Amino acid sequence: MVRATIFSLLITVTAAVRLVGQTKEDCLACHSDNSATMERNGKSVSLFVNDQTLSHSTHGKLVCVACHTGFDAGNVPHKDKITPVQCLNCHQNVEGKHLFHKTVVMKGEADPSRMCKNCHGTHGVESPKVPGTKFSTANIMESCGACHPQEKNRFMSSAHGKAIAAGNPNAPTCVHCHSQNITFGKVSTDTAQVKLAQMQVCLSCHASGKQTSLTGPTPAFVLSFEKSVHGMALKRGNGRAANCVNCHGGHEMRKGSDPASRVNKKNIPTTCGQCHPDIAKQYSGSIHGTAFMGGNLEAPVCTNCHGEHKILAPKDPNSSVSKLHVSAQVCAPCHNSVRLSEKFGLPAGRGESFDDSYHGLAMKAGKSEVANCASCHGVHDIRRSSDPASRVNPANLAVTCGKCHPGANANFTKGAVHVNPSSKENDLLYFITSMYIMLIAVTIGGMVLHNLFDFYRKSKRKLRIRRGEIEEEEVGHALYLRMTLAERLQHAALLTSFITLVFTGFMLKFPEAWWVQPIRSLSPAVFEVRGILHRIAAVVLVMASLFHIYYVSFVPRGRQLIKDLFPRPKDLFDAIGVAKYNLGISKVKPELDRFSYVEKSEYWSLVWGTIVMGITGAILWFDNTSLGLIGKLWWDVARTVHYYEAWLATLAIIVWHFYFVIFNPDVYPINLAFLKGTITEEEMHDEHSLELKRLKQAALEEERAKEDEEEEG
Repeated sequence: MVRATIFSLLITVTAAVRLVGQTKEDCLACHSDNSATMERNGKSVSLFVNDQTLSHSTHGKLVCVACHTGFDAGNVPHKDKITPVQCLNCHQNVEGKHLFHKTVVMKGEADPSRMCKNCHGTHGVESPKVPGTKFSTANIMESCGACHPQEKNRFMSSAHGKAIAAGNPNAPTCVHCHSQNITFGKVSTDTAQVKLAQMQVCLSCHASGKQTSLTGPTPAFVLSFEKSVHGMALKRGNGRAANCVNCHGGHEMRKGSDPASRVNKKNIPTTCGQCHPDIAKQYSGSIHGTAFMGGNLEAPVCTNCHGEHKILAPKDPNSSVSKLHVSAQVCAPCHNSVRLSEKFGLPAGRGESFDDSYHGLAMKAGKSEVANCASCHGVHDIRRSSDPASRVNPANLAVTCGKCHPGANANFTKGAVHVNPSSKENDLLYFITSMYIMLIAVTIGGMVLHNLFDFYRKSKRKLRIRRGEIEEEEVGHALYLRMTLAERLQHAALLTSFITLVFTGFMLKFPEAWWVQPIRSLSPAVFEVRGILHRIAAVVLVMASLFHIYYVSFVPRGRQLIKDLFPRPKDLFDAIGVAKYNLGISKVKPELDRFSYVEKSEYWSLVWGTIVMGITGAILWFDNTSLGLIGKLWWDVARTVHYYEAWLATLAIIVWHFYFVIFNPDVYPINLAFLKGTITEEEMHDEHSLELKRLKQAALEEERAKEDEEEEG
């Protein structure tokens, strides 16, 4: 294109010289006289041409008639009406290069090239690439500002204008941006396409890495706008969606740190409110809005919650304000902040107490339908709880809770909403928590010490027998009934239901634990299944307990079972005797009966735990009913007891029961009574020697009685 243009220009010049023979010097012979004038429309018009200006111009090497055509130079005056110079004869595709002036070609006018000369001049046309020329980087703002003074003034005070003044070579000038079709014409224009073009102009610098600094936004941050709700809406053709210019401004764009910037924090509500007036009105009446407008610049504005460039729709699961993320990513950073709590007197630990609630735990598990912070407090219209218009005002709580809990009544409001049992905010819950922690520490700690000494003593005895230091007592190989089929079935129901309850219960409490993550990865419905399994296991445990009550009440063996399990003074003496034996104080181990203090303590703990867990579990399961009857405080009491009782039961089974039926050296690797119903005579001798003696004595007496009968017969 350039070569063709130069070639056509040379042809024109050569032809003009050959046909007319008119040189630049011939023209200047007259036109270098600065007094030369002519009359036009009653006015005197100068015909003077400055030879120096012409020689230094881009067209300095051209002859005059290359541009001035359509007359005979020999005639003076040359022509009554001189044909205007037509730049378009040589400069092609000027419309494509001058998109910022849609009327650069004045079609239909006597002088279609008039606008070219208005900007670039006539004899003094200079290349914008030459420093110091009219449209060079240093002067272009002043040149464009001659016709656009308001835009120039705004631009010169902008971040771009200041960058140019500071000599930043990457700073954009008027042409950098306006060389693209980024303005709205008087005729109908596709708004979305223009806005997308504006966005691309901004991205051409800010996403290319040219403007990246150690303290500035990264290209990835800038590019994230394309995936935002605004960027995606523009790509779908929604011309009302915001782009860079809507938020940052056009010619007046300033850095966010500039107080006059549209995206400075103190101006964000106004900027966003241009497109979201209803939401801005709600925000202005909220606790956040009133605090911010009152001068508290640490109060959140739109961008604190929604983000800046990558603003996603609330229904987008990746959005910071989506149901699953709003509490943890938006509310918690401020309301868990110790600094903000101390500075502004905010209640501390609100985020932590929410995380520990059923709502928070279920949300961590991926259940988006549970209540989050916004469900109760509102979104843009959050108000103090003391405000009568607040959703969490005590007078409005029943209505707020009723959105998720149909039939919620005044009892729902009796008790703190944000509860942390380990804090001293609620004396009753703090007392229960403290007592349970002490109980767990003392009970489980005592079990661990007991079992360590027991393991040491029994292991030492086994090793001494193996090394021949002591002789092992000879015992028979008979098997003794320990559990009937009915008892084994009860144990199986208890075993499966308890383990299921432990896993599914702690999955809810610790949804992000290492052992829960692989299970959660199996399916999004894992936690729905978890809840179902937990309730099924609870029902199985209750049904097994009811059957056990029937068994020990009406079945002869069951009645004997409960009699043998009742605590007796001997149990206390046995426990003391075993402790002395394990510590080496006594050389004689007490003889233990069918059920020693080991089994009895476990059995009655199980009975107590089942009652407590059953009652508190029912309260938690039927939350709408229980909250309506007993209120929030006692529901929290039930929840606290249920949680710590679960820990106590789980640790007791692991430390106490598993030791005596698995890791106990006298029964290792496992006591098979739960499976086969019998134990060996050796196990009877080691663990139930008193019962073994009684059974053998009974067998001996029975045998003698038979012999006596035979002799008499």
